[in-house]
Amino acid sequence: MRLFFTLLLLVLMPPTALAHEGGAIPADVWTHWNTDPLMLTALLLPLYLYLRGAATYPVARWRTLAFTGGLAVLFVGLISPLDVMGGTLFSGHMLQHLLFMLVAAPLLVSSRPLPSLLRGLPSAWRKTYGKLAHAPAVQKLWTKLARPVPIAALHIVVVWIWHIPGLYSVALNQPIIHALQHFTFFATALLFWWMIFHTDHYVARILAVFAVMMTTGLLGALMTFATTSWYDDHGTYASAWGLTVLEDQQLGGLFMWIPPGIFYVLVAGVLLGGWLNTVEAKVRARERQLIKEMSDA
Repeated sequence: MRLFFTLLLLVLMPPTALAHEGGAIPADVWTHWNTDPLMLTALLLPLYLYLRGAATYPVARWRTLAFTGGLAVLFVGLISPLDVMGGTLFSGHMLQHLLFMLVAAPLLVSSRPLPSLLRGLPSAWRKTYGKLAHAPAVQKLWTKLARPVPIAALHIVVVWIWHIPGLYSVALNQPIIHALQHFTFFATALLFWWMIFHTDHYVARILAVFAVMMTTGLLGALMTFATTSWYDDHGTYASAWGLTVLEDQQLGGLFMWIPPGIFYVLVAGVLLGGWLNTVEAKVRARERQLIKEMSDA
């Protein structure tokens, strides 16, 4: 729980404060870098706090690389021209969301950055954080939520709701709603990957992975095989990129369907291997216990 709230407060909220602005054509796309001071500060502050805290005690090198890698992916999605492409093309928007949910989120969660981030904070802030994280209401909510089924269901619902055409259009054109969209995508992704990496119950986790894979893959497939466009807000610039609005949507559907599907299968395979190893270890331990009991008889 502490890991989730730390990532939520220090990494997530500021970067989602702004939405896409304008659009880009192929000739000038590389001139569209987001230099907004708030956005840059929001990405650099967690890095500063992490490095400041990590300097005070040993941290595994791979965890540092995972954390900085996660921030680097956020930088690509929020600062590089990919950000303006998210407002230019539907497929660009889908690619941006995939980077947030399937690359940045698991990297940040796997890095376990809580100790370093907390050590990087002023003492008074650490105390405030501790009071918030241990508040009875927060503890009660977390106890109910921190299970594979609720977390997977929440992530699935969030992904589907924001792709309702009318709501998607509102989010694309209203900065506050768009910030909420990014917030909920990333927050539920952090929860999902925390559940995958840091909870027991292998079978429940495997089923959760397949549930997310099947439902989000279905949404991507529906977009891919649609015969009419659902998202017309990107029509202004799609033709400049040699695409019709429908082709742009179909490409975005493929982005949501194929790469995540492959990734989720790999994750499920790793979990299955871990489960089988655990079962085998228990069987061997039981066999050794039986042999010992027989020899002592």
